[in-house]
Amino acid sequence: VQLQASGGGLVQPGGSLSLSCAASGSTFDIQNWGWYRQAPGKQRELVATITSNGRTNYADSAKGRFTISRDNVLNTVNLQMNSLKPEDAAVYYCNANYRPHYYDPYVHFWGQGTQVTVSS
Repeated sequence: VQLQASGGGLVQPGGSLSLSCAASGSTFDIQNWGWYRQAPGKQRELVATITSNGRTNYADSAKGRFTISRDNVLNTVNLQMNSLKPEDAAVYYCNANYRPHYYDPYVHFWGQGTQVTVSS
């Protein structure tokens, strides 16, 4: 599975951005999607995830401002980010994962990252 993220850029505080990630290859394997971010000097952290049946999970920092969605036909995942704050600035990575059997560990795939800058 190959992941291609897009949609990052520069936005003013309070603004919005939409990130998108498209999968190619063995996309039928994908069960779950996620967005993670990494700011300079910090560890990569979870932003939001969405399961194959649409159940979502958000970091506390993203709740109420970000929305994750997926399109199982197009094999894409999107992250709509509203009311952006300077502390949201980071490189955002999309993630797709699956496990062959319930007893297997998840296999993860990562996109190349897209920069989000929040500054006036």
